[in-house]
Amino acid sequence: MRKIAIINQKGGVGKTTTAVNLSAALAESGQRVWLIDLDPQAHASLHLGVTLQDDAPSMYDVLTDDYPIQDVIHPVDSDLCISPSHIDLAAAEMELAGEVGREIILRDAMAKVSQEFDYVILDCPPSLGVLTLNALTAADEVFLPLQPHFLALHGLSKLLKTIDLVARRLNPGLVLSNVLYCMFDSTRLASEVIGDVEQFLKEERDSNSVWSNAYSFDTRIRRNIRLAEAPSYGQSIFSYAANSNGAQDYRSLAMEVIQHCKDESSPTTRSMSMVHNG
Repeated sequence: MRKIAIINQKGGVGKTTTAVNLSAALAESGQRVWLIDLDPQAHASLHLGVTLQDDAPSMYDVLTDDYPIQDVIHPVDSDLCISPSHIDLAAAEMELAGEVGREIILRDAMAKVSQEFDYVILDCPPSLGVLTLNALTAADEVFLPLQPHFLALHGLSKLLKTIDLVARRLNPGLVLSNVLYCMFDSTRLASEVIGDVEQFLKEERDSNSVWSNAYSFDTRIRRNIRLAEAPSYGQSIFSYAANSNGAQDYRSLAMEVIQHCKDESSPTTRSMSMVHNG
């Protein structure tokens, strides 16, 4: 089972869009997928048409009240389940401030789940607080969605330091495995930003950092209005516009993720292609 945290402390870069539609694409290919919504805005939950009554248990109850996470796993499709968020989760940061072991609550809760999944996708809030720390402690790897423009690089060093800190103190197996370029346009600026990121990853190959084997997906998620529209209908891109560019791109991404799992070679031997596929 691969446990993947999708993280960027900058909002509006395609994080939740990727968490939802990658989960749906993996499920469409026959993988058993569990999406965990850790963002108090609950956008991943809403994206899949899951809304909770005020008294219904959510990830808030799991993290603050030791509620069994098994009981907040809701089926969306035959191979896709979600553990929904709630606005109350915004209070978890303060409520857990004095809690001993607050960073490992999610990891311990997940260990008690009896259902079998091939992938766990964790959609994180756009911050580096206790919710994101729980995701990093529970995950095996991090996918970093980036919008290829200048501001996307702002704060990247802080995020990498957070991942490194969690790996050293709480989760020795954690790595940054992949960078994904979202809302991609074939512009000079996009090429320059991608070039800067690729150069950084190349220079880190021989380091001992948790991102030394990270590589960029060949798939680029193109800017696509259908991806923006799908959440308002409570549907993944595959239910809303199965033949759109957005659906094509996330299917391509899912195939890369699956191939990555099957590929026994080192990540350094994999393609670092900067050519947008299709």
